[in-house]
Amino acid sequence: YLFFETVLIPTFILIMGWGYQPERLHATLYLLFYTIFASLPLLVSLLLIWEMSGSLNWLYHHYYNIFNGNFNWLIMLWFFFFTFAFLVKIPIYTCHLWLPKAHVEAPISGSMILAGVLLKLGGYGLYRTYIIFKDFFMIFSNYYSVYVIMGSTLASFICLYQSDMKSLIAYSSVAHMGLVVGGFMTLSSVGFNGGLIMMLGHGLCSSGLFCVANIMYERTRSRSLMLNKGLMNLYPSLTLWCFLLVICNISAPPSMNLIGE
Repeated sequence: YLFFETVLIPTFILIMGWGYQPERLHATLYLLFYTIFASLPLLVSLLLIWEMSGSLNWLYHHYYNIFNGNFNWLIMLWFFFFTFAFLVKIPIYTCHLWLPKAHVEAPISGSMILAGVLLKLGGYGLYRTYIIFKDFFMIFSNYYSVYVIMGSTLASFICLYQSDMKSLIAYSSVAHMGLVVGGFMTLSSVGFNGGLIMMLGHGLCSSGLFCVANIMYERTRSRSLMLNKGLMNLYPSLTLWCFLLVICNISAPPSMNLIGE
């Protein structure tokens, strides 16, 4: 939990120190408050687990069920608190508002680290907590699946209205990570492996897209899709990279995303 939260500090410094616009203050506040308020219930849940079982060792919880078949509303609330922190970090639709703001205001290094590493922490957290809350995942997985797939669809529609390149890539990340959670919620080995491969593939191609968007921004001093037209005549090699990364993002072969999806 400590390292899960400490990750915010370098990101905060990157956005505040090397961001472009004055709105970066707003973006960092969104980032901090969303993730910290979602993570405080997680800390309380961890302390409760420690009090009930006397151990925070993952292997111990793998072999010993601390709930013993109890399904009261308090334990269900506990389960939602535990997963909510990771769903905000991923982020799924409705918990995603911090992500486009952070991406738009962050420098290139911040955007690439945010897309490639930070978003995957939420997925990793869900994979690890499955051991403790296996029974609850089996009960609620269908509801979660419907929710995240609908969220991914809505995020995809939002992409159609974006004119800022970074914002567009950020919303496509929300759609992709929703699919990762949808795969995880099948609770099958195929779903787990598919989600894992998709996280790896998305981390690579999304970071690459942010890099290409930044190269365009450095040349034209604008991230607007309207003002960046006709760059193929000026930078043919950049167009090739952009095309390759975009087809990776839409899961065309031979990308990892195709295997994952």
